[in-house]
Order: sequence, then C-alpha cells, then structure tokens
Amino acid sequence: MAARTVDVPALVDSARAGSPRAVARLISLVEDHHPALREVMAALAPHSGNAHIIGITGSPGVGKSTSTNALVAAFRARGKRIGVLAVDPSSPFSGGALLGDRVRMQDHALDPDVYIRSMASRGHLGGLSWTTPQALRVLDAAGCDVILIETVGVGQSEVEIAGLADTTLVLLAPGMGDGIQAAKAGILEIGDIFVVNKADREGADATVRDIRHMISLGDRTEPGLWRPPVLKTVAAKNEGIDEVMEALDKHVAWMEKTGTLRDRRVRRAGDEIESIALQQLRARMGDLRHGNGVDELAADVVDGRTDPYAAADQVVAALA
Repeated sequence: MAARTVDVPALVDSARAGSPRAVARLISLVEDHHPALREVMAALAPHSGNAHIIGITGSPGVGKSTSTNALVAAFRARGKRIGVLAVDPSSPFSGGALLGDRVRMQDHALDPDVYIRSMASRGHLGGLSWTTPQALRVLDAAGCDVILIETVGVGQSEVEIAGLADTTLVLLAPGMGDGIQAAKAGILEIGDIFVVNKADREGADATVRDIRHMISLGDRTEPGLWRPPVLKTVAAKNEGIDEVMEALDKHVAWMEKTGTLRDRRVRRAGDEIESIALQQLRARMGDLRHGNGVDELAADVVDGRTDPYAAADQVVAALA
C-alpha cells in the first residue's frame, strides 16, 4: 500500500500551535517509519531542546502510572504544558501497547495542555521503544515544558532510560525486595532521584535505609557531585509529591550549574545518531542477504573456505 502523502510544514505548524491531532499524527509517522520522517525531523529540529525530560522507571507494581499522574497534576498546578510517553509491553498479536487505555491517567485526559501517548516497546530491550527519541523530539518541539517517560519496568538489561532522560526517577516499593534488585540490576548507577512509593506499607523505612546505604557505597561522595535523594511517597494519596518536585527542581539547577544538562543532551543526540545509522546499516545488510551475498559467505565459513572475521570484513567493505 502506498504511503499517504503528508503536508509536513502544515502538520508541524499545527503541532506547534497545540493541536493534539497533529502531535498524534507526527508520532504515528515516527512509529510507522514513514517516508516523510526525515522531512519531519528536519522541520522539528529548530524548535526542540527546551523540555525537561524526566524518566520514570521501576519494577512492575510499584505505582509508576499513579506516580506519573500525581506528577502531571503537580506540574499543571505550575502552569506547565506536559507530555507523557508511556512505553508499554507489546501485544504478541497486534504489536500494539497492551496498556494503551492509560486508565490511571484519566484525570488529565481532557486537559488540552496534557498530551498522553502510549507506545509499544515492540520487543525492544531497555524498556523503551527504539522510536522513543524521535517521539520525544515531537513533544519537545510541540511546546511541552516537561515530558515524562514511563517505561515498561526495570531489569538487568533495562536501564536505557538514563540515556534518554535529563532526570531519571527510580520508583521502588517496600516488601518487594527492590533494594537488592536495584543493586543487582545496576539501577543505583542510573537513578538521580529514588522514590519509595506506597510508603504507608510496612517496611518502607527499611527500604529507604537499604537504598541510602547502597548509594553511600558508590562513587558519588566527591564534592560537587549529585547525591541522589531517597524520598517516600504515597502517590495514590498525593503524599510526598511536593518533596519529589523540590528534588526535581534541585536536580535541574545542579545540572545547569555544572554543565551536566548539556553533556547529557549531547550524549543523547549521539546515541540517537548511532541508532539511526545502525538501522540504516541493518537495512542494507538485509539487501545484501536478499542478494545471497551473506548466505554465500556463510556457506564458505561452514565449508572452511574462510573464517567469520574475514567474511565480516567483506560485508563491511561491501557496505562501505
């Protein structure tokens, strides 16, 4: 089926003017890898780089959606325009987001200054869809002051959000062994703010102590380095959210003072460039394989006529 033609300048102008339909259409172009995507990114580039991107991650069941909902309300009380990207597990049947209704964020569904979008991870490791960086750029250029990314969960291969966010907020819950799991999964290295949610449950103080102790064992004790705070919240009752907002403000101020904010954004752009380049190389690899070039080399390796490294050199030379 031929791709629909897109009036990119008009679509970008509408998104910049606050049209939710235009924003939705642009993100759909990103997810569908539409032929107009290059033109879209070029049109958005001059308008991006202003939003504070906050990553929210944690094990399933710690209250990520409820906490996100509470943070959206707090930012809206400040008059901020908010974008929410909720990256959900993919349906094995449709490839779409399993939790696409975002039932816990219905409080803001009719607010024109809050844009909520579910994106399917589509099997991508890291807890994020590989198209997330481009979707972030759409929301940024559309005038969002703050963008919240909520991920599918966290595990040993799912710390990718730290590369996409200016501030990474890690949620934990008492009674789930999250302190030990955080250390195992490497989350202590990526978290800028740790929040023990559901703090009205037994064991919350112990979880806070565990996390603080583990952080103290790290290498963040030098003067001038950011020391991640460990806070307690009951997001369902809106308790502790003011303290989280204060910590977010302090982290932004520290990043701007130390130059960390620009460093993170430059690194993020570099990762995005690398990801796009690798996608293009994979596509060209597919063309080579379709032409039997790689298969012929594979047969040579199996038959002992060459080795995998020499074969890989030939593939790289062909791509170059």
